[in-house]
Amino acid sequence: MIKKNNIILVVDDDLSHRMMLKTLISGWGYDISEADDGAVAIEKVKERYFDLILMDIRMIKVSGLKAMEQIKAINPSIPVIIMTAYSSIETAVDALKNGAYDYLTKPLDFEKLKLTIERATENMLLKAENQLLKMSLEDRFDKQNIIARSSSMVRLLETVAHVAQSDASVLITGESGTGKELIAGATHYNSPRRAEPFIKINCAAITETLLESELFGHEKGSFTGAQRRKDGKFVLANGGSIFLDEVSEMPLSMQVKLLRVLQEREITRVGGEDVIKVDVRVIAATNRDLKDLALKGVFREDLYYRLNVVDLYIPPLRERKEDIPLIAQRFLHIFSEKNGKKLKGFTPKAMDKLINYDWPGNVRELINAIERGVVLSQSEFLDLNDFTAGNPIPETELVNSSEALVIDDNLTLEKAEKTIILKTLESSNGNKSEAARRLGITRKTLHKKLKEYGVMS
Repeated sequence: MIKKNNIILVVDDDLSHRMMLKTLISGWGYDISEADDGAVAIEKVKERYFDLILMDIRMIKVSGLKAMEQIKAINPSIPVIIMTAYSSIETAVDALKNGAYDYLTKPLDFEKLKLTIERATENMLLKAENQLLKMSLEDRFDKQNIIARSSSMVRLLETVAHVAQSDASVLITGESGTGKELIAGATHYNSPRRAEPFIKINCAAITETLLESELFGHEKGSFTGAQRRKDGKFVLANGGSIFLDEVSEMPLSMQVKLLRVLQEREITRVGGEDVIKVDVRVIAATNRDLKDLALKGVFREDLYYRLNVVDLYIPPLRERKEDIPLIAQRFLHIFSEKNGKKLKGFTPKAMDKLINYDWPGNVRELINAIERGVVLSQSEFLDLNDFTAGNPIPETELVNSSEALVIDDNLTLEKAEKTIILKTLESSNGNKSEAARRLGITRKTLHKKLKEYGVMS
């Protein structure tokens, strides 16, 4: 079944053939855009989204294969159907190896063309539906929209799924903004306690005098302002889980009382004498090294080991850059809906900078940047200017220092190319696929260049 309003880019330097295809394909229910050369097609792909590209292989300035190589670097998900009057197995194999969806020969078989276009667009729709289903399953898994593709985060989520089935205390560690509260929620909502309360408390946000009351409750008249009996977080969380965020900031006097709860599974209200049994799983989080704090006498060592039955470490965003496009796209959609906009994605330049920026504030900083970008954007695609306007993320900070190129009088174009390629490979930690993606070239071309430079590949 044809999905109406799919946008197809027809690329052919033969005007009469291009006009014939436009008339034919638009008659099948598709919207058509045109380009008379591969170079024009590349620029059009940078400017807007296409559901499919139908492209001639032989053109004067930039051939179909060369154009496809750059288009795939910009948006690898666009299906490209190559057409040529010069039928050969070698050309077909090259096209398919380089990412073509299919290969048709001129003169075109119109019925085959129609079926190929339908199959390609339906395949794209199916991928989109599968992605939505995957997101739905992910939402059911963690209840918190954790988005992950990197191997380190996939392993972490697998560990969470396993650990969630136990009652062991969990210590979640990682830098600020990495999503420790989300992992805590995933641990609770995938446990047998999922139907019971999940109570959160930030230990750094409450004064020492009030923290004990917040955690364990108080009796009427136990202190000034205590006009009635109040249940604490542990009683409220009974049967479920309690999340102690920034547990490293808990005063030593409170650490002793928390240790008793973990050991005895009982609490006493402030000003009270009754011992109250509680069945609560404790999940704690910190961005500091608790073991080091214990060695310094700032944090109780016995409490550290009680909390750290299972340690879940969340890597910083700079160590899992492959997650950035997924997170960025998800929150682009969320903030677009929130602000009544219809943003489709990011320009290649903007996404490249998002991926290469180190994000010291981690996921929280990225989300804030996306929201600012959506608010400021006036087009269908977020551009670098949308992020740097108002200087929320200075453009100079979005470029890693390893990518800087020193210009001098002896710098030739060949030397500049070599320097950029080698620096990009270095900043990609030797990952050739990632380096090729950043450079906008194929892995095959990168291998060829490295061989020319005498670098083993």
